[in-house]
Amino acid sequence: MTLQEERHVLVVYPHPDDEAFSVAGTLRLFHDMGVPVTYACLTLGEMGRNLGNPPFATRESLPEIRRKELMQACEAMGIGDLRMMGLRDKTVEFEDDEKMIKLVNDLIVELNPSLIFTFLPGFAVHPDHEATGRAVVEAVRRIDKKYRPRILACAFANDTVEKNGEPDVTIEIQSVKADKLKALKAHASQTAWMMQDAEKRVDTGDVSIDNWLNYEKFYTVTFND
Repeated sequence: MTLQEERHVLVVYPHPDDEAFSVAGTLRLFHDMGVPVTYACLTLGEMGRNLGNPPFATRESLPEIRRKELMQACEAMGIGDLRMMGLRDKTVEFEDDEKMIKLVNDLIVELNPSLIFTFLPGFAVHPDHEATGRAVVEAVRRIDKKYRPRILACAFANDTVEKNGEPDVTIEIQSVKADKLKALKAHASQTAWMMQDAEKRVDTGDVSIDNWLNYEKFYTVTFND
């Protein structure tokens, strides 16, 4: 798919590094096109399971480290408008539904995006991912269909393709693969071990890694009205 001009792109994910794995290359392409991008990151991922490889963070220092990593990743992606929304990691699923919907709606009202990236409810695995995707979809559903922004959603559940078919949107990001790698490496506290393994697999010609670094795939969220 060739990217079209957008009025404004809004990205809503719960954790630092969600964006790097799922949409970093696409966001860099939008930046290079001159499309404004806002990233609303709901938490600092302070409960992340990793502390670096070898470890360089502690439970006390991890929130600040992840904040700085997020800023570095956004620089790699060309995101100039980063919103740290201040929710607590691993508690997004327990937030009041209407509070979460309002949070998303307020962003939509302010920014008037034509496109939103988030997670696909039911297929996002992590409870915080699920809660985020649900809030975005419901906030958009409540908007008059004449004015709704489009939603492109990431999904990671093992049964995603079985139940939904292949993603209907595939974006080639080969030209900005280096920027995606920079964004992933910026989140070193969480990704160092994985990136070391990925780079070894690239060297062996692993097709799955090559596809992961060259293409980003999404499902278009649709509404039955």
